[in-house]
Amino acid sequence: MSSKTGSSSIRSAAWRISLWATLAFAIGIMLVFIMLQRFVANDIQRRSDAWLTGEVAVLSDVATRTPKDRLYDRVVREVAELASREVPNKLHSGGNENDSVFFLQVGDDGTLKLWVGAGDGLPNLTAIRAQKFISDVPYDLNVKGFNYPFRVASVRLDDGSRIYLGLSERDELRVLENFRFRFFCLWLLIVLFGSAIVFFLTRRMLGHVREITEAASRIGQSDLSSRVPTSKRNDEVAHLALTLNHMLDRIESSMHQLHTITGSLAHDLRSPLTAIRGKLEIVLSGDLNVAQSEPIVSAIDELDRLTEFLTASLDVAEAKADALRLSLTAVDLDELLRVMIGLYEPCMSEKGLRVNLHSAGPVTVLADTALLHRVIANLLDNELNHLPASCTISIKLDASEDAAVLIVEDDGPGFASEISLHMFEQRVKGRDSRGHGLGLAFVEAVVRAHGGTVTAANRPEGGVLLSIYWPRVTGEKIEAPHASTLVNI
Repeated sequence: MSSKTGSSSIRSAAWRISLWATLAFAIGIMLVFIMLQRFVANDIQRRSDAWLTGEVAVLSDVATRTPKDRLYDRVVREVAELASREVPNKLHSGGNENDSVFFLQVGDDGTLKLWVGAGDGLPNLTAIRAQKFISDVPYDLNVKGFNYPFRVASVRLDDGSRIYLGLSERDELRVLENFRFRFFCLWLLIVLFGSAIVFFLTRRMLGHVREITEAASRIGQSDLSSRVPTSKRNDEVAHLALTLNHMLDRIESSMHQLHTITGSLAHDLRSPLTAIRGKLEIVLSGDLNVAQSEPIVSAIDELDRLTEFLTASLDVAEAKADALRLSLTAVDLDELLRVMIGLYEPCMSEKGLRVNLHSAGPVTVLADTALLHRVIANLLDNELNHLPASCTISIKLDASEDAAVLIVEDDGPGFASEISLHMFEQRVKGRDSRGHGLGLAFVEAVVRAHGGTVTAANRPEGGVLLSIYWPRVTGEKIEAPHASTLVNI
C-alpha cells in the first residue's frame, strides 16, 4: 500500500536549508563589515592624528616665535582658536565652539600657563598629570566630566614647557555609530531579502522532490504503471525523476515476468494435481470396501495439502518479493472475525477450546478480502492444530486513528524454543508440528504487503502473544471507541 507523505506528515527541509544559508550569508556580511569598520576607524584616526601632529607643530612654532610679553597669551590663544575651527569631521553643537578641542600649555614646573577650550582646564591637566608617561605620538586621554575620550598630541618647547593639543573623539565615534546603524539596517534588509529568495528557491526545488516522493509512494504493488512527474529542466531533480521512471520500468517488467512465471507454475502444477484428485474421487465413488478406499482418501488429503502448500508457497514468495497482487477494498475486521470464529466454532468446541473475542466495534481496514480471510484462517488453524484441549484463546480488536490492532493470545505451551527467533521464516516449524511451516510466514508476508507489521512471542505466564498492526482507511473514525463485546465459544 502507498504511504502518506504529504506536507502534513513531513517537515519541509526548505526552512533548515534557508536558515543555514541565511546564517552563513549573514555571518559573511558581518565579517566584511567588521573589517570595513576597522578600516574606516583606522583611517579616521589616521587623519585625526595627522591633523593633531600638524597643528601642534604649528602651535609650538608660534609659541616659540612669539615674544613672552603681554601679547603672548593673546596671540597663542587666537592661533589655537583658529585651529579649533579646522577640526576634521566636526559635528556642530549648540554649545561652545571649542567643546571638541582644547589647547593647554604647561610650564616646566607643571603649572597651567595657558588654556583654550571649554571649562577651566583643571580636569584636563589632572588627567595629563595622571599619565605614567608622555608619548611623542598621539594617544587617548580620558578626562573626568567628559563622556568621550580625547586624542592628544604634545610637543616640548625650548623653555621646558609643554604644549598639549586635544581633539575629542566624540565626532569620530558618532560617525562610526551612524555608520554601524546604517549598516545594521542595510544588513538586516539584505539578510531578510536573501533569506526570502533562498527559501523561495529551495522550497520550489524541494517541491519538485516532494511531488516525486508523493508520486513514488502512490506506486504500489497494484499500480506499477504509474510514473513520477518529469520536467523539461535539465537539472538534478529532472535527472532523478527520469532515473526513477527508468527504474520503475525495469521493476514493472520484472514483476510482470514474476507474475507470468508464478502463474504458469501454479497452473502447470495445479492442473495435474487437480486431474489426479478427480480421478481418485471417481475411483472412490465406485464400489470399494473400507480397506480399499482408505488409501485413496489419504491420497486425496495429501493432494489437498500439497495444493495448499503450493498456493501458500507462491503467495509467500510473491509477498517477500513485494509482488503480491492485491485487490483492495474496505473490510470490516470486526465482522470478519465474528464470521471466521463462527466457522471454526464446531471444530474448537469438539477439541475443547474456548475463544473470547473482545472488540471495540466496527473497525474498517483497506485490504485484499481473500488474503485477509486466509490470514485469519491461518491464525485460527494454528490455534486449532497446536493447542491442547481445555485451552483458552483470547482475541482483542482495537483501533487508533491510523491503525487497527489485532491481538491473539492463548494459555497453551507457546512456541518451541528452537523456532522462537525464526518463526516468520518459511518452512520453520516445531518438532511436533504436522504443517509445512508456512502459516506465520504467510501471515507476516500478507500483513507487510498491506503496509502493516506483525510480532509474535511467548507470554511470560505461558502461551503465545501475537500482535498485528493493520493500516486503517484514511480519515476513518472509531464509531464506538469504548464499546466492548464478548463472544464465548
